[in-house]
Amino acid sequence: MKGALIADELRVSIDSDSDIVSARQKGRELAAQCGFPSTELAVVATAISELARNIVRYAVRGEIVLRLIDNHGGKRGVEVIAADDGPGIPDLTLAMQDGYSTSGSLGLGLPGVRRLMDEFDIVSEFGKGTTVTVRKWKR
Repeated sequence: MKGALIADELRVSIDSDSDIVSARQKGRELAAQCGFPSTELAVVATAISELARNIVRYAVRGEIVLRLIDNHGGKRGVEVIAADDGPGIPDLTLAMQDGYSTSGSLGLGLPGVRRLMDEFDIVSEFGKGTTVTVRKWKR
């Protein structure tokens, strides 16, 4: 099974374009369970799609973890963790600049995800992989 929900957590293995679609849909469904309006469902799905596409493009395989979360103030939200053990990002500062791309794309991926979501964290070690954690809070 490619995705399993365990105590409000869903893990989706990513190694092909069809997995990107699956992760996007599952994230949208989880955000809907949290009560996000349709416009925010699209935002969460787009962020997941970008993160999963980066896994396929740069690391070949990895995993998207989707979670329903609560903060101490009673807010509910969705957390997305995209992790891989690919080549890592040699220059995070450069990778986070709008327009920068090593693949010839528009370079909107990581900076775009950062703008779409409420919280963004990235850890990457060259030669060892990358983990991006993002959160969207229900307003």
